Amino acid sequence: MDTILQDPKRGTYRFAASTFFFASGMVFASWASRIPDVKQAIGLDDAGLGTVLLGLPLGQVSAMALSGWLVAKFSSKIISHIASILYPGMLLAVPFASTGIELFLVLLLFGVFANLNNISINTQAVSVERFYQNTIMGTFHGVWSLAGFAGGGFAFFLAPHLTIMQHFLIINAYTLINLAIFGPRLCKTDLKPEADPADAGKKRGMFNPTPFIINLGIIAFGCMSCEGIMYNWSIIYYQSVIGAPENLMRLGYVCCMGAMASGRFLADFFAARFGVVNLLRASGLMMFIGLMITVLFPNIIISAIGFLGVGFGVSGVIPMCYSAAGHSRRMSPSIAIATVSTIGFMGFLMGPPLIGYVAYATSLRVSFTLIAMLGIMVFVLSKSLKSRVN
Repeated sequence: MDTILQDPKRGTYRFAASTFFFASGMVFASWASRIPDVKQAIGLDDAGLGTVLLGLPLGQVSAMALSGWLVAKFSSKIISHIASILYPGMLLAVPFASTGIELFLVLLLFGVFANLNNISINTQAVSVERFYQNTIMGTFHGVWSLAGFAGGGFAFFLAPHLTIMQHFLIINAYTLINLAIFGPRLCKTDLKPEADPADAGKKRGMFNPTPFIINLGIIAFGCMSCEGIMYNWSIIYYQSVIGAPENLMRLGYVCCMGAMASGRFLADFFAARFGVVNLLRASGLMMFIGLMITVLFPNIIISAIGFLGVGFGVSGVIPMCYSAAGHSRRMSPSIAIATVSTIGFMGFLMGPPLIGYVAYATSLRVSFTLIAMLGIMVFVLSKSLKSRVN
């Protein structure tokens, strides 16, 4: 193992994997930036768009088990090659959708290939981590977030001059070039920890995960619930609770997303300095404190500080959970990551609608208080990771 860990190509593996994270972020940002144009082209109203957009997360969730199995069987390198063609390739089907049903089906497949891409590149990242014997997953996810800003900037400046198809063709050309140059430079073999002798002969898969993996999944659930709320409700909170003017309605959202992106680049440093468990506990506290600041002090500036705290809080949780899952001694890295991702993604799906129901029955501030409690859950469950076997 020492010989492998000293492989002089580890820097090449790391850079190549980073380019795939960046390409993945560009693909998602390209789709997100064109949603208003697609909505107008098909003639959807707000309710219709909301229904259609469910296709993407449903596709992602439905493909979790399959993605984990495929990566475990064929390796993350092979599957990431395939996914880096199919994932952006589905963008090209979007302009051909002429009805809401057709777009829903396209997004369903888009979600399937997005998940295949997600599991394969995160499994690749775990293998690269083993060469460094240190946590570097936060940086990979930071690159993805950086690509989100780059993709949004590209759309902002050039989308008005490009049709949807032209835009997506450029993105596909970029991802194919990236695949041709850096695909061969990915780590060929998925490195796995030594099996746990105490669990010899027992198969551990997605439907019988270890307590350690379940615990990570619940922590991811708390984080992704909070993250989903930020994506879907932060602007509405500024509008309806704070009463911010139109030009400042997105301030909280921007603060949260900016903190999330920068926090991911810092997560590896803090994990190495203080330990993953302590980082996760601190993240849970920041999520709680940040949300409670927005609830107790619904002021434009003070709430922006609260949203910054939420962004920093959620930034490192998912990368650290994926990293820890990928180093499980009892489960294949891809299947462990897929399991944690599945449990976590349920929070991303369930959190935003639940907030709406609670807000309707009470108020949005009460809803945000309930979500803040998930930060406490992350804080408590993270401590128990020390006593779990993986």
